Amino acid sequence: MAARCRSGQAGFTLVELVMVIVLLGILAVYAVPRILNSGDFYARGFHDQSLAFLRYAQKTAIAQRRTVCVILSSNAINLRIANAAGSNTCSAALAGPAGEAGLSARSGVAFNGTPLSFNFDALGQPVQTSTGVSAATQTLQVANVSPSITIEAATGYVHE
Repeated sequence: MAARCRSGQAGFTLVELVMVIVLLGILAVYAVPRILNSGDFYARGFHDQSLAFLRYAQKTAIAQRRTVCVILSSNAINLRIANAAGSNTCSAALAGPAGEAGLSARSGVAFNGTPLSFNFDALGQPVQTSTGVSAATQTLQVANVSPSITIEAATGYVHE
């Protein structure tokens, strides 16, 4: 009889078991649908990659002392760079920060509206593609992502 349970080691009480079931029910109602919804996850990933692409474009323009063209569509970003300093014609493709040719969003992920393409000049300042005049502060918003991406007009600073 020495192998029997000592007092205080009998297992879980009914109250403890009910509380675990209640907590699992709450998780099932609120957490599981968010975990299984990958659209928000992909949208945030596209937002973060877009931010990295734009920062990379601005820093490359400054480092290379050349114009970098940022070509935006509703769900993609492509970068091009001028062949020579002082040229405003972007004729060569510029690989992204990880060596990729461009950035494309997954299906169902896109910018709100169609953003305007622009260039970063040799000082890293954004300029309009058609006129060569300083671009206004531009805001890019990925659908279903709360912080937007802002490109400052005077400095070209890219931030959330």
